[in-house]
Amino acid sequence: MSRLAVVFLGLVFSAGLTWAQGDPGPLSVKIEPVKAEEAPISRWLVRLHEAARQRSYVGTFVVTAGDTLSSSRIWHVCDGQQQMERIDALTGESRTTFRRNDQVATFLPERRLVIAETRESFGLFPNLLNRADSSIARYYGLKPLGQDRVAGLVSDVVQLVPVDALRYGYKVWTHRETGVVLKLQTLDAGQGVLEQAAFSELQLGEPVSMASLVALMNKTEGFKVLKPELRKTSAAQEGWSFKGHLAGFESMACHQRVSASQSRPHANTLQWVFSDGLASVSLFIEKYDAERHGHLTSHESLARGATRMLTRRLDDWWVTAVGEVPAQTLAFLAKGLERTR
Repeated sequence: MSRLAVVFLGLVFSAGLTWAQGDPGPLSVKIEPVKAEEAPISRWLVRLHEAARQRSYVGTFVVTAGDTLSSSRIWHVCDGQQQMERIDALTGESRTTFRRNDQVATFLPERRLVIAETRESFGLFPNLLNRADSSIARYYGLKPLGQDRVAGLVSDVVQLVPVDALRYGYKVWTHRETGVVLKLQTLDAGQGVLEQAAFSELQLGEPVSMASLVALMNKTEGFKVLKPELRKTSAAQEGWSFKGHLAGFESMACHQRVSASQSRPHANTLQWVFSDGLASVSLFIEKYDAERHGHLTSHESLARGATRMLTRRLDDWWVTAVGEVPAQTLAFLAKGLERTR
């Protein structure tokens, strides 16, 4: 599943991260309709966030990127204390992912492997909306496009229009009654669809057992369990800085991904996340390894759907920039990286 799909599902699931961290909003609160033409973008986005965290559902989710199509079956539930999901991949390698608040376990049955990790929201949408310096409304406009039907449900359609060429636009379908996101398209400067994520079938209000999902998530007998270590740090502490300014994109988080392999002590990777509140870019920085990187080309740029990747060798370091942004945005961030010690 692409990062676009993760972001799209995050409109549903990241609400649970906020809830688990102390947001006391009651499940019984009614979600009031918000007309796009009458609402600032931040208020419209908050409605999506509130709608998502108050719904249990079962659905089939399809992502299309270029000539690649993937689909998943999703179960989602919230009991007021925690959010939980089960995501079964229906295409590609057999894979089941459980998310319980910020804890994620990915089961790979063919390899008898479970990858258990903690995934923080990095302060991105919707949490960013609570910040006084949220820049979403400064870099995107909200344009209503009428109504449509998705998965048999009546939806309101809006377009998030970027103010410059540094970010993509988005077209969003939300369920008219509940505000739940049903479909999302990422658009290039010419309004072409780079990637699409949508429910092909969705049953809102379906009873999903939290206890059953928890039991399945904890059932790791017969599997090897890997627990990658993710250590909070800062770019400055690790000897890095960013020279220049990219309008709207701010440093959001920095983590060290620590390798568990004793034979590769230099395999640790730094992940530095930048975001404008909706789009995000990760800079992955690691020691240059001729065996791993020698066959790759510095400044090579790859694309798949809306996701762009650019690589760069910087002296003894290898930098990989990944994000759902135009190539020029990636290049600016990657080239602006500077070693301070």
